[in-house]
Amino acid sequence: MSPLNISSIDQPTFFLTGFPGLEAAHHWMSIIFCFIYLIAFLGNGIILFVIKTDPNLQGPMYVLLFMLATTDLGLSVSTLPTVLCLFWFNIREITFNACLSQLFFIHTFSFMESSVLLAMALDRYLAICNPLGYTRVLTNSVIAKLGLAMLVRSVGVVFPTPLLLRRYRYCRTNVLSHSFCLHQDVLKLACSDARVNSIYGLCVVLSTLAIDSVLILLSYIKIIKTVLGIASKHERLKAFNTCVSHICVVLIFFIPVIGVSMIHRFRKQASPILHILMANVYLLLPPVLNPLVYSVKTQQIRRGILRVFRKKRFNGFQ
Repeated sequence: MSPLNISSIDQPTFFLTGFPGLEAAHHWMSIIFCFIYLIAFLGNGIILFVIKTDPNLQGPMYVLLFMLATTDLGLSVSTLPTVLCLFWFNIREITFNACLSQLFFIHTFSFMESSVLLAMALDRYLAICNPLGYTRVLTNSVIAKLGLAMLVRSVGVVFPTPLLLRRYRYCRTNVLSHSFCLHQDVLKLACSDARVNSIYGLCVVLSTLAIDSVLILLSYIKIIKTVLGIASKHERLKAFNTCVSHICVVLIFFIPVIGVSMIHRFRKQASPILHILMANVYLLLPPVLNPLVYSVKTQQIRRGILRVFRKKRFNGFQ
């Protein structure tokens, strides 16, 4: 079946899209994507290993960083199969059920990342604004409950999406706009009345990403007010320095999210390549950059990584 044919079946085969007009360069692009995924897997894998094995990295901040790295790995695994199959082997077809499964995991891990970033903002808020009660409030039990709540929220808000998409008939051009399945991308191919899904999708975004970003902003307003009240300039810089890594990963996640939303809403006539590029940045950039940020800006993580490599080098000489 040609990807340009019109499908009138309830569960069609969708066709993924690489970079239109640049198909001849897809093999070269596959090298770039392989490199991106390799960095993401190595970086987050190292972060997980260091936190797991280093007894000095067992505080609330590092447990939350462990959750963030796990989420980034999940996000990378969710997009990897279709992206590499398309760019390596030009396999564009994806079944309806496989597409729904992929979009479920992509959106679940995206909302999970937002939740973890909010929890990390709470961690920084308590560490700076209530240092005496920091360890008393953020106990291992509380962190575990936070992690479970974030997982339940993320799965809960995304779970109805594939169920709603199954109710529609798909009789329009069955070509998706990206090399992976996203909710809005699939929804626009439905020939049934899809207002329920559109309204639900908007409510989900407002109740997760929007609320999380506002709460993170409010926490940092409070943090800044508290830090500015510290008399010592050295102590102010030290307090701000503990927040730099988290601020960077927040910007890395939310700026592409805002960019994708703005392009889809206000630049619908923009080049398809711009839409595709922004979607790839939104999903691939955080898993790549987050471990690099924490490795460079967090002294304890950097020391833990150096200890691991020195130990391996020492064992290699024995």
